[in-house]
Amino acid sequence: MTARNITTVSGFLLMGFSDNHELQVLQALLFLVTYLLGSAGNFIIITITTLDPQLQSPMYYFLRHLSILDLSSLSVTVPQYVDSSLARSGYISYGECMMQVFFFTALASSEMAILTVMSYDRYVAICLPLHYEVIMNPRKCTWAVAAVWLSGSISGTLYTASIHSIRFCGDKIIHQFFCDVPQLLKISCSNDYFGVLEVSTFVAVLAFACFLGIAFSYGQIFSTVLRIPSAEGRSKVFSTCLPHLFVVSFFLSTGICAYLKPTSDSPTALDLILSIFYTVLPPTLNPVIYSLRNASLKGAIKKVLLSEKFIGKNYFLFCCS
Repeated sequence: MTARNITTVSGFLLMGFSDNHELQVLQALLFLVTYLLGSAGNFIIITITTLDPQLQSPMYYFLRHLSILDLSSLSVTVPQYVDSSLARSGYISYGECMMQVFFFTALASSEMAILTVMSYDRYVAICLPLHYEVIMNPRKCTWAVAAVWLSGSISGTLYTASIHSIRFCGDKIIHQFFCDVPQLLKISCSNDYFGVLEVSTFVAVLAFACFLGIAFSYGQIFSTVLRIPSAEGRSKVFSTCLPHLFVVSFFLSTGICAYLKPTSDSPTALDLILSIFYTVLPPTLNPVIYSLRNASLKGAIKKVLLSEKFIGKNYFLFCCS
């Protein structure tokens, strides 16, 4: 990809991973395959948790919304990169870039919030089982999900408004495959990016509060699990908690590493790999992680994939409901 002067154009140049066209095509194909696999996995999770009457508990209700967030997150960054790589043009308009900033930050914030809600759901189910139906009733679950989407929308709006107030100058080249906030701050030509830093601090505080909530929930869960005398009972609890804990750890660790690492004028391969780890891999792997140790989910997936009668019957009931 040849860098061209776009200072007079209302847009940016995404440099991506390589200037070699053959490598760009190969990377685009790899991203496309990853996108299709991730989209298929999340779509299957959304479908079975919607249609299967045995998967209507709050845990699967929240999992469905996590999959919706993951599917949306993949769609924000990957298709645009694949298209620009195959077209040998890394150009992205200012409006498209702002849309990426809004949706990426909104979806990332919403994902952090839904992971917190899911950890609380597991805490109530394991530590307060007799009160579970009262605490996690349908109305409260609906309000919790509404709060998740609202919090993400607020974060996305704040980030987009603060980025919009920044002036950019010079060669507006972003060393990334999408419009990432740290890279945009790097090419600002004024000191008016302090508004973005204030928003980042506010979002970081909220993320830390979510982290404390998750840590508290799992501290209580493990304390309760260790007191269960039955090995089978402990195994059953771990089968539902460990996938979620792995997803949380992977999402937080890669995001923290990517955003705390200082941006450089010549990004290394590690910088770009980290960006893949916190943007593409989590939403792609989440369906696999949640399905591996969940017998109910695996059974439902097999039923959907192997039984046309099941699909037809439930699709009819879903459309008529």
